[in-house]
Amino acid sequence: MLLSNAPAGFSALAGLSPWLLTYVIVPLLIILLAVIASRVLRVVMHRYFERNSRVLKVDPTRYYFFKNAVSFIIYLVAISIIFHSIPELNTLGVSLFAGAGILAIIIGFASQAAFGNIISGIFIVASKPFRVGDFIRISDEYFGTVEDITLRHTVIRNNENRRIIIPNSVINNQTITNSNIIDEKVCSLIELGISYDSDLKKAIRIIQEEVTKHPLFLDNRTPEEIAGDNPEVVVRVMGFGDSAVKLRAYAWASTSFNAFVLRTDMYVRIKERFDREGIEIPFPYRSIVMKTQTPV
Repeated sequence: MLLSNAPAGFSALAGLSPWLLTYVIVPLLIILLAVIASRVLRVVMHRYFERNSRVLKVDPTRYYFFKNAVSFIIYLVAISIIFHSIPELNTLGVSLFAGAGILAIIIGFASQAAFGNIISGIFIVASKPFRVGDFIRISDEYFGTVEDITLRHTVIRNNENRRIIIPNSVINNQTITNSNIIDEKVCSLIELGISYDSDLKKAIRIIQEEVTKHPLFLDNRTPEEIAGDNPEVVVRVMGFGDSAVKLRAYAWASTSFNAFVLRTDMYVRIKERFDREGIEIPFPYRSIVMKTQTPV
């Protein structure tokens, strides 16, 4: 009588076999709820952390790591509930717990790399050698902007818009060059050579004029240097090559990316200006001597 008056959905559930309900429906519902809860919490935390990090002007890196950790905890709780709700798995869990010593050794060897990455991720977030949004270079092999720091990996977006995913334990043992950690300004080195016949002072003046005209150039002089009439762009003679006088210009930009653009633009503009002003950028010459045998 009670089943006939119940809603159709409850009647359908009541008609299911206990085995199907216990071993299939309940675990699937728990997994579904865990997925929904994880996604909802990630969206809510992302919006909350982004808004507060902008208002408080604090680094959002640890928030990204915390967001990933919360998802891990939710899935871990869901798996624990599934084990507890299924009698066979619950019995298996008790048996495994009884042999925890052997199990700990097996899990320790099997998940050594995973735990190492998690611990390294915690150290990265705590010591902050880099943050989300920083432009970094790792051992002169990988470089790009940090997009995310997960429990196991750090995600870097390079200049080709590709994602480089590096385990945290690998990054923790590498030399990191960070362009944003304290001061984002970058000094771009523009190196070139002019022929020995060219006017050295004129070449230096042309380089200084072209660099200062670029919209991305940053005047990094101190008030004392400005008062002392020091040049905005310092150009130094670095030595004498086989066919050229080596010059190096120190051009400042506000960010690492702007410094890259500034340097590449300068090579084009200086070359065009040198051509107009009669300053030669030498290239190696090769003389070939042909010897022929004279008839006897």
